[in-house]
Amino acid sequence: MAMPFADALAPAGALQSFVALCGESSWNRRTAELCARAQAGSLLGRIAQQRHALELALARVADRTTKTRAGAVERLLCLLAQEAVETAAALPAASRGRFREDILAGLTGEATLIPLFHRLRTAALLRRRGFTLRFDGFAEGAVYDMLAEREGATVEVACETVSAEAGRKVNRGDWWMLVDRINPELQTWLAAHPGRYLLKMTLPEGLAGPNQTAEVHQRISALLAAERRQGACSQAVLKLDPLVLAGAQAGDRPGGLPARLREQFGPEAHLAVTGNPSSNSVFVMAARASQENEVAAAVCRRLASAAESRLTGRHPGILAVFLEDLDRAEWRALREKLELEGAVRRFLTTGPARRVVAVSCASRFELFGAPPPDGVADGELRFRNPAHPAAKQPALAPAILSSV
Repeated sequence: MAMPFADALAPAGALQSFVALCGESSWNRRTAELCARAQAGSLLGRIAQQRHALELALARVADRTTKTRAGAVERLLCLLAQEAVETAAALPAASRGRFREDILAGLTGEATLIPLFHRLRTAALLRRRGFTLRFDGFAEGAVYDMLAEREGATVEVACETVSAEAGRKVNRGDWWMLVDRINPELQTWLAAHPGRYLLKMTLPEGLAGPNQTAEVHQRISALLAAERRQGACSQAVLKLDPLVLAGAQAGDRPGGLPARLREQFGPEAHLAVTGNPSSNSVFVMAARASQENEVAAAVCRRLASAAESRLTGRHPGILAVFLEDLDRAEWRALREKLELEGAVRRFLTTGPARRVVAVSCASRFELFGAPPPDGVADGELRFRNPAHPAAKQPALAPAILSSV
């Protein structure tokens, strides 16, 4: 099962205690802001809904004005909220402020509670595997997060959250900003040019930041206004063709296209569909960078940095990575094509890995309790470093044995 403590039940007041820990005014202000952003009639609103799914799920359950019943995902998140309350209560009084600062940081700006909940979930997994824990990061300001002990063996645990955006050439947020901007023009253009179209875009320099987004937008607008089929500049190579998909019916509605498009263009393509229902017209945009994504490489860059800065070397170290901003297809591809495994195992042969006895990797699919094949059966991927002196310690085996 994806969540080893999924059979437990959070007490009824756990979530209210968590809200109190956050500060009720801070929690209400943040959830109101996120609800407004998620309900905005734009693709960026949908992105906000996905990015802040954890906070929005907890807010639905915590809202006493509704009769929302907690589903399986909400129950799992409530258990982690309970972990937060219990962890804070167990800390020395002088250290609780550091813990609350961490919570408030996750309730600010573009930040999320994911890094905190990743730490809490990692702790829960270790406890279920027989380890006792000290949250030295919160209690003493240690560079690592936790000290885990089992049968006389001790290991430092440092939790890291890595965004897949760090390995993408086309920033997903900037892509959806571009789509939001161009959609009104596409609606007008489709009204004057009924049909089914595919605009293929190659972005040699990728897409990151408002300047590149504005430049690509301008190029698309110019192509459509001039009624050309092709256009190119340093930022984008554009080609407009009739939309033809193998096995697709001419009458397919836009809502039926995403799966077919994904099959044709693969997991790395950025796709958007604009439809004009009155004429059954469709305009599809498919974008790719010139280079493949390097998500696994981005994870390993963070591992190298964390190994040097977040482990003391006094004990074996575990680096627990949460891979954020991934969709289902990307997470499965990273595992099934062994990209992540290969990259991490290469990292474990390098000098910075000398303090690392194991690396674990998880995503939202494990956090939210998704079963295989979307989630990992044991709740995380683990890769043991066979060169570390502690790699064969039986007491550490539940936390460091490779899961693949």
